[in-house]
Amino acid sequence: MKKLTSRIDKEKLLLAVAAPLLALVAALVVTALVILATGKNPFPAFNDMLSYGSASDSQVYILNKATTYYLAGIAVAIGFRMNLFNIGVDGQYRLAAFLAAVVGGALSLPGIVQIPVIILVAMLVGAVWSAIAGILKVTRGVSEVISTIMLNAIATAIIAYLLQPERLGQLDEAGTLVSTKPLPESSWFFTLDMGPAGQLWGFIVVAVVVGVAYWFTLGRTRFGFDLRAVGQSESAAAASGANVKKMIVTSMIISGAVAGLVGMPTLLNDSHQFDNSFPLGLGFTGIAIALLGRNHPVGVALAALLWGYLERTTGHFEVIGYDKEILGVIQGVIVLCVVIAYELVRRYGLKRQQQRVGAELAAQAAKTDTEVTA
Repeated sequence: MKKLTSRIDKEKLLLAVAAPLLALVAALVVTALVILATGKNPFPAFNDMLSYGSASDSQVYILNKATTYYLAGIAVAIGFRMNLFNIGVDGQYRLAAFLAAVVGGALSLPGIVQIPVIILVAMLVGAVWSAIAGILKVTRGVSEVISTIMLNAIATAIIAYLLQPERLGQLDEAGTLVSTKPLPESSWFFTLDMGPAGQLWGFIVVAVVVGVAYWFTLGRTRFGFDLRAVGQSESAAAASGANVKKMIVTSMIISGAVAGLVGMPTLLNDSHQFDNSFPLGLGFTGIAIALLGRNHPVGVALAALLWGYLERTTGHFEVIGYDKEILGVIQGVIVLCVVIAYELVRRYGLKRQQQRVGAELAAQAAKTDTEVTA
């Protein structure tokens, strides 16, 4: 049985590697066919992606983008592990970033105090906004998909109402941009000077800490076990003593708190204010990244890097004669191929495991019969 277990573990590892490789190859083939359909050669485009993506400034750009994407992916993944679809990360991080910017602009404290205050405000706002959906689900049976979509719209309306010069916004000197009061320089998060390549956002450290905390909580704590159990089967989890309703609300709160961090790299490392140009759609990007990474902290990190790489290397396709919409095609195809590839590999792995277990049990039965006969 030990040999059988070892063999199955090796196959699981090989299948885990095979799934993303199969998806990537399939995505490249489909993308090449799409480019060919436009009457252009795909190989120069792929070659340009490799050379442009390996430049030092591109690597810094990719890491900065991946920091934000990773936080969005983890926020979504927390809900996925509970079988919850937190589609409201977009509204949670935008409202959190807006109110954190307002608080940060109104305070004048030492950076060592003000930076944590800004981050905590963002996490609190995201947690409260997400908790609304969790409470509606456990008390009224409202689907979190519907409630979070509605909360996204409400968050957008609140920001639009409050981000006015006569309220919490202010016009810039040119009179063309409305924003919150800029954060004092003392509250800017640190950056790492990478020379000609640019500035690497220091918030990448926070993203790593979040990833480690996510891994440890889910894999090494009773809370993580209960969370995963509820996600697999609510009735079985309840039978084991888990409070299902409490776990649902708690998971939504944690997911929202992490969602509150999504806008912090941009706010604390880049823009230092909230305005109408603040990034949109990061919550929906997080859904794709969580799916690509299979809700695993390392997988989500690799997916975030891939997303940043694609955004960087396809951003100038129009300049070299290719359609700029290729990025959307590649992203969509990759997500679709990953979902299909993982399902195919899962079914194949399950079939192989059943065959091996059956063969091993048959061999043991034959051996027992031989010993009895002897």
